[in-house]
This record gives sequence, C-alpha cells and structure tokens, in this order.
Amino acid sequence: MKLLLTGANGFVGQTMQAAMPCVPLPDGLDLRDRAALDAAIADIRPDTVIHLAAQSFVPASFENPRETFDINFLGTLNLLSALQASGFTGRMLFVGSGDTYGLVPPAALPVREEQPLCPRNPYAVSKVAAEALSYQWSQTGGFEIVMVRPFNHIGPGQSPRFAIADFARQIVETRLGRREPVLSVGDIDVTRDFTDVRDVVRAYLLLLTAGQNGEAYNVCSGVERSVRSLLETMIALAGVDARIRQDPARLRPAEQRRMVASFAKLQRDTGWAPEISMEKSLEDLLNHWERTLK
Repeated sequence: MKLLLTGANGFVGQTMQAAMPCVPLPDGLDLRDRAALDAAIADIRPDTVIHLAAQSFVPASFENPRETFDINFLGTLNLLSALQASGFTGRMLFVGSGDTYGLVPPAALPVREEQPLCPRNPYAVSKVAAEALSYQWSQTGGFEIVMVRPFNHIGPGQSPRFAIADFARQIVETRLGRREPVLSVGDIDVTRDFTDVRDVVRAYLLLLTAGQNGEAYNVCSGVERSVRSLLETMIALAGVDARIRQDPARLRPAEQRRMVASFAKLQRDTGWAPEISMEKSLEDLLNHWERTLK
C-alpha cells in the first residue's frame, strides 16, 4: 500500500515516517501550485493519503490570514482535485484541529464531536472550511475521506514555538549550564488535553483504515492537565533547581482556561486508547533536547 503523506517534514510528519513507510511530496512542492501538485500525484499514484500539510501556527495566522487560508483551504482543494484527476479511489485522512471548537464552556467538557464548531482565529477558520470541504468530497468526490480533530500533542521533535517544547529546551539549557536557572513562561495555569505524538500517529493510521467515511474524530488523551504540572514534572525529571518567572511578553489572551476532550468515538470505531504515559513523553522530549543541544 502506497501512503502519500503531505507535510512530511513537520513534527507529526517526521513521526509518521518513523512509524511506517510513506511517500512524501517532492521537496519544495507548494500545495498552492496546482500544476506541480497534479504532476506529483499522477507520478506517485497513491493508494491512501494522510493530509498533514498546513500553516498551523496561530499567531502567524493573525499576521497573514490570507496566506493561512490559501495554504489550508485552497491547498486542500488542490489536493482533492489532483487526486480526483489522477483517478484516485483510495481513502484520505484530513487532519483538522481541536481548535475548531473555539471557546467551549466548562459545562460542555469533555468536548465531543457533536459540539458546534465556533472558530475564533484565522487558523481555526481555515481548518473548519477545509474539513467541510473534505466532508463534501467524501459524499460526492468518488473516494472516501475521514476527518480528525487532534488536540495538543507533544513529543520529541516538536518546534520550540510551542510551549512545552520550549520549556523542555530551557530546562536542558539550564542543566547544561547555558542559561541562568530561571525559566521564562507565559500563562501556565490553563489546562489542556495533551497526547504523545506517537499515539496521535497510531490513531491516524487506525482511522485511515477503520474510520467511517465522512465522520470526524477527536484525537486526544481524555485527561485534563495544567501546563504548570507538565513544567514541574520536567523540572523534576531533569533534576534541575530552577525558578519559574512569568514573562509579560509571553502572555496571550487565554480565553479558554480549561480544555479536555473525549476520544470515545475514536475508541468505538478503532479500539484506540493512549498508550504512552505523560512522564515518558516528557522524558523523551527532554532527551531530544539533550541530544540536540550537546
């Protein structure tokens, strides 16, 4: 089975390639270039597709919403069109985001797939639009598509643009004596639903075969954890003595103080459940930075 993977060079894409053989798009190919995409798909002739490629950094989506929409929505449309033009009859997994739910009241937690989608940033809007497009094609496009809404995931290889990876880097720099024992943080008293990226990849592969056509699935741990608790766990695992200092420049309006979701639908259709402990995820993340910084 030839699995085409878009976004193969990203955090999840690299983890996916480590898990099973995949065929990436040619280096430098831009999903906005329909002619180049058509040629690549016609050459690869995949049996299945996992569509990860996206502009996924929320602050960047506010800075350039048009680019975010062009990549995430029109790029998805180009991919679907190229697959159809090539005669593709397999299955595709479209990777959306748990951010599409928007501001969820505490009474509605844990979030289930029936929760209305109320996006509150350009990135989330682009993902809602691309998911709706994927649903439409799953009904009328001649091949099956399953959609996923992943929540926060962490693990080795994640960019330090994201908080937990950034904290891990700071902790390792402290342990190596490359910075003062003061960790710079933003608002760490919010809660989120974190899943190890390797468990996320396993869920994607199961859904590619066992997910129901046209259905959307949460991918999450089902556990509510504070960002502070993960930071404190990493400090303890690393054995460093460091002070936590809140940096006003790192503070962003956190409308969502609490978040946790349900993976009951995913488990019902695939049997999936998280397997990697949070301590293991954080330990592997620290070890990644130890190797990277030495």
